Amino acid sequence: MRLVSATEIDEALDFPGLIDALAQAFRGGTIAPTRHHHAIARADATTATHLLMPAWTSEGTQEDAYLGTKIVNVFPDNGRRGLPAVLGVYVLQSGLTGEPLAAMDGTRLTHWRTAAASALAARHLARDDARRLLIVGAGALAPFLTRAHASVRPIEEVTVWNRSAAAAEKLAASLSQEGWRARVAEDLESAVRAADIISCATLSNAPLIAGAWLQPGQHLDLVGAFNLEMREADDEALRRARVFIDTDAALSEGGDVALALRGGAIDRAHIVADLGALCRGAIGRAESTEITLFKSVGAALEDLAAAMLVWRKLAPL
Repeated sequence: MRLVSATEIDEALDFPGLIDALAQAFRGGTIAPTRHHHAIARADATTATHLLMPAWTSEGTQEDAYLGTKIVNVFPDNGRRGLPAVLGVYVLQSGLTGEPLAAMDGTRLTHWRTAAASALAARHLARDDARRLLIVGAGALAPFLTRAHASVRPIEEVTVWNRSAAAAEKLAASLSQEGWRARVAEDLESAVRAADIISCATLSNAPLIAGAWLQPGQHLDLVGAFNLEMREADDEALRRARVFIDTDAALSEGGDVALALRGGAIDRAHIVADLGALCRGAIGRAESTEITLFKSVGAALEDLAAAMLVWRKLAPL
């Protein structure tokens, strides 16, 4: 069994290559059972989460059959320890024999596939001329979201907002070195109003994006708020937007959509479609002036698609 590091994953993957792989997975051919989701209470600390996310291919040749499981832990307090909030490992196995093939850095795989899923949705929902990207949150996922969105839309300007100004400045400087016009936003409302795409990846317990700030033609990408105690956008944002989700898990897991449904701010009919329907071309942005919203909670088929792509790139080596 091969051990695959974060560096090897970075070398194997690219945008939009991974976005295309996810699109193929969402169109069909992958089975992903309901993930196991366990809360871990800790004394004098925020509750942690332990997840098991299996998936396997159902189509293709025997030599191209795979199965895998991501074991991921979310420890929201890890920032105080200098560690990412999300840590994990991905185990890829042969779908023909069950033989373990590789143990991959699950944290890095998650960064890549999460950003790819957001960009995949934006490929169908963001305006074709979207050039101004607002990144809300300056954590480890933020640069991946920037690169992914920029691979599907002509992003020229990136604005960063974060509760910690120092972290926002560090990210903006890094993005500037990669070639974007990047700056730090001092006022979140003004930054939201000026953006074409707003991508949020935070662990906020209270809404950051107010629906009253949203402008016609914007696309709102909600990546954080992975449990029902978190929220990145308020009810008004959900009501004003045409809402799309990655999978049905977003209806009951994670904040934002699930909480708006529970509270009666929106009903099930307000959810337009999932990412599978988007990838099959069944629906998408209808008008240039509408506000679109995509909520992701993560899907095991995304991890499998990413791991398969890494393995195909590395296996001959």
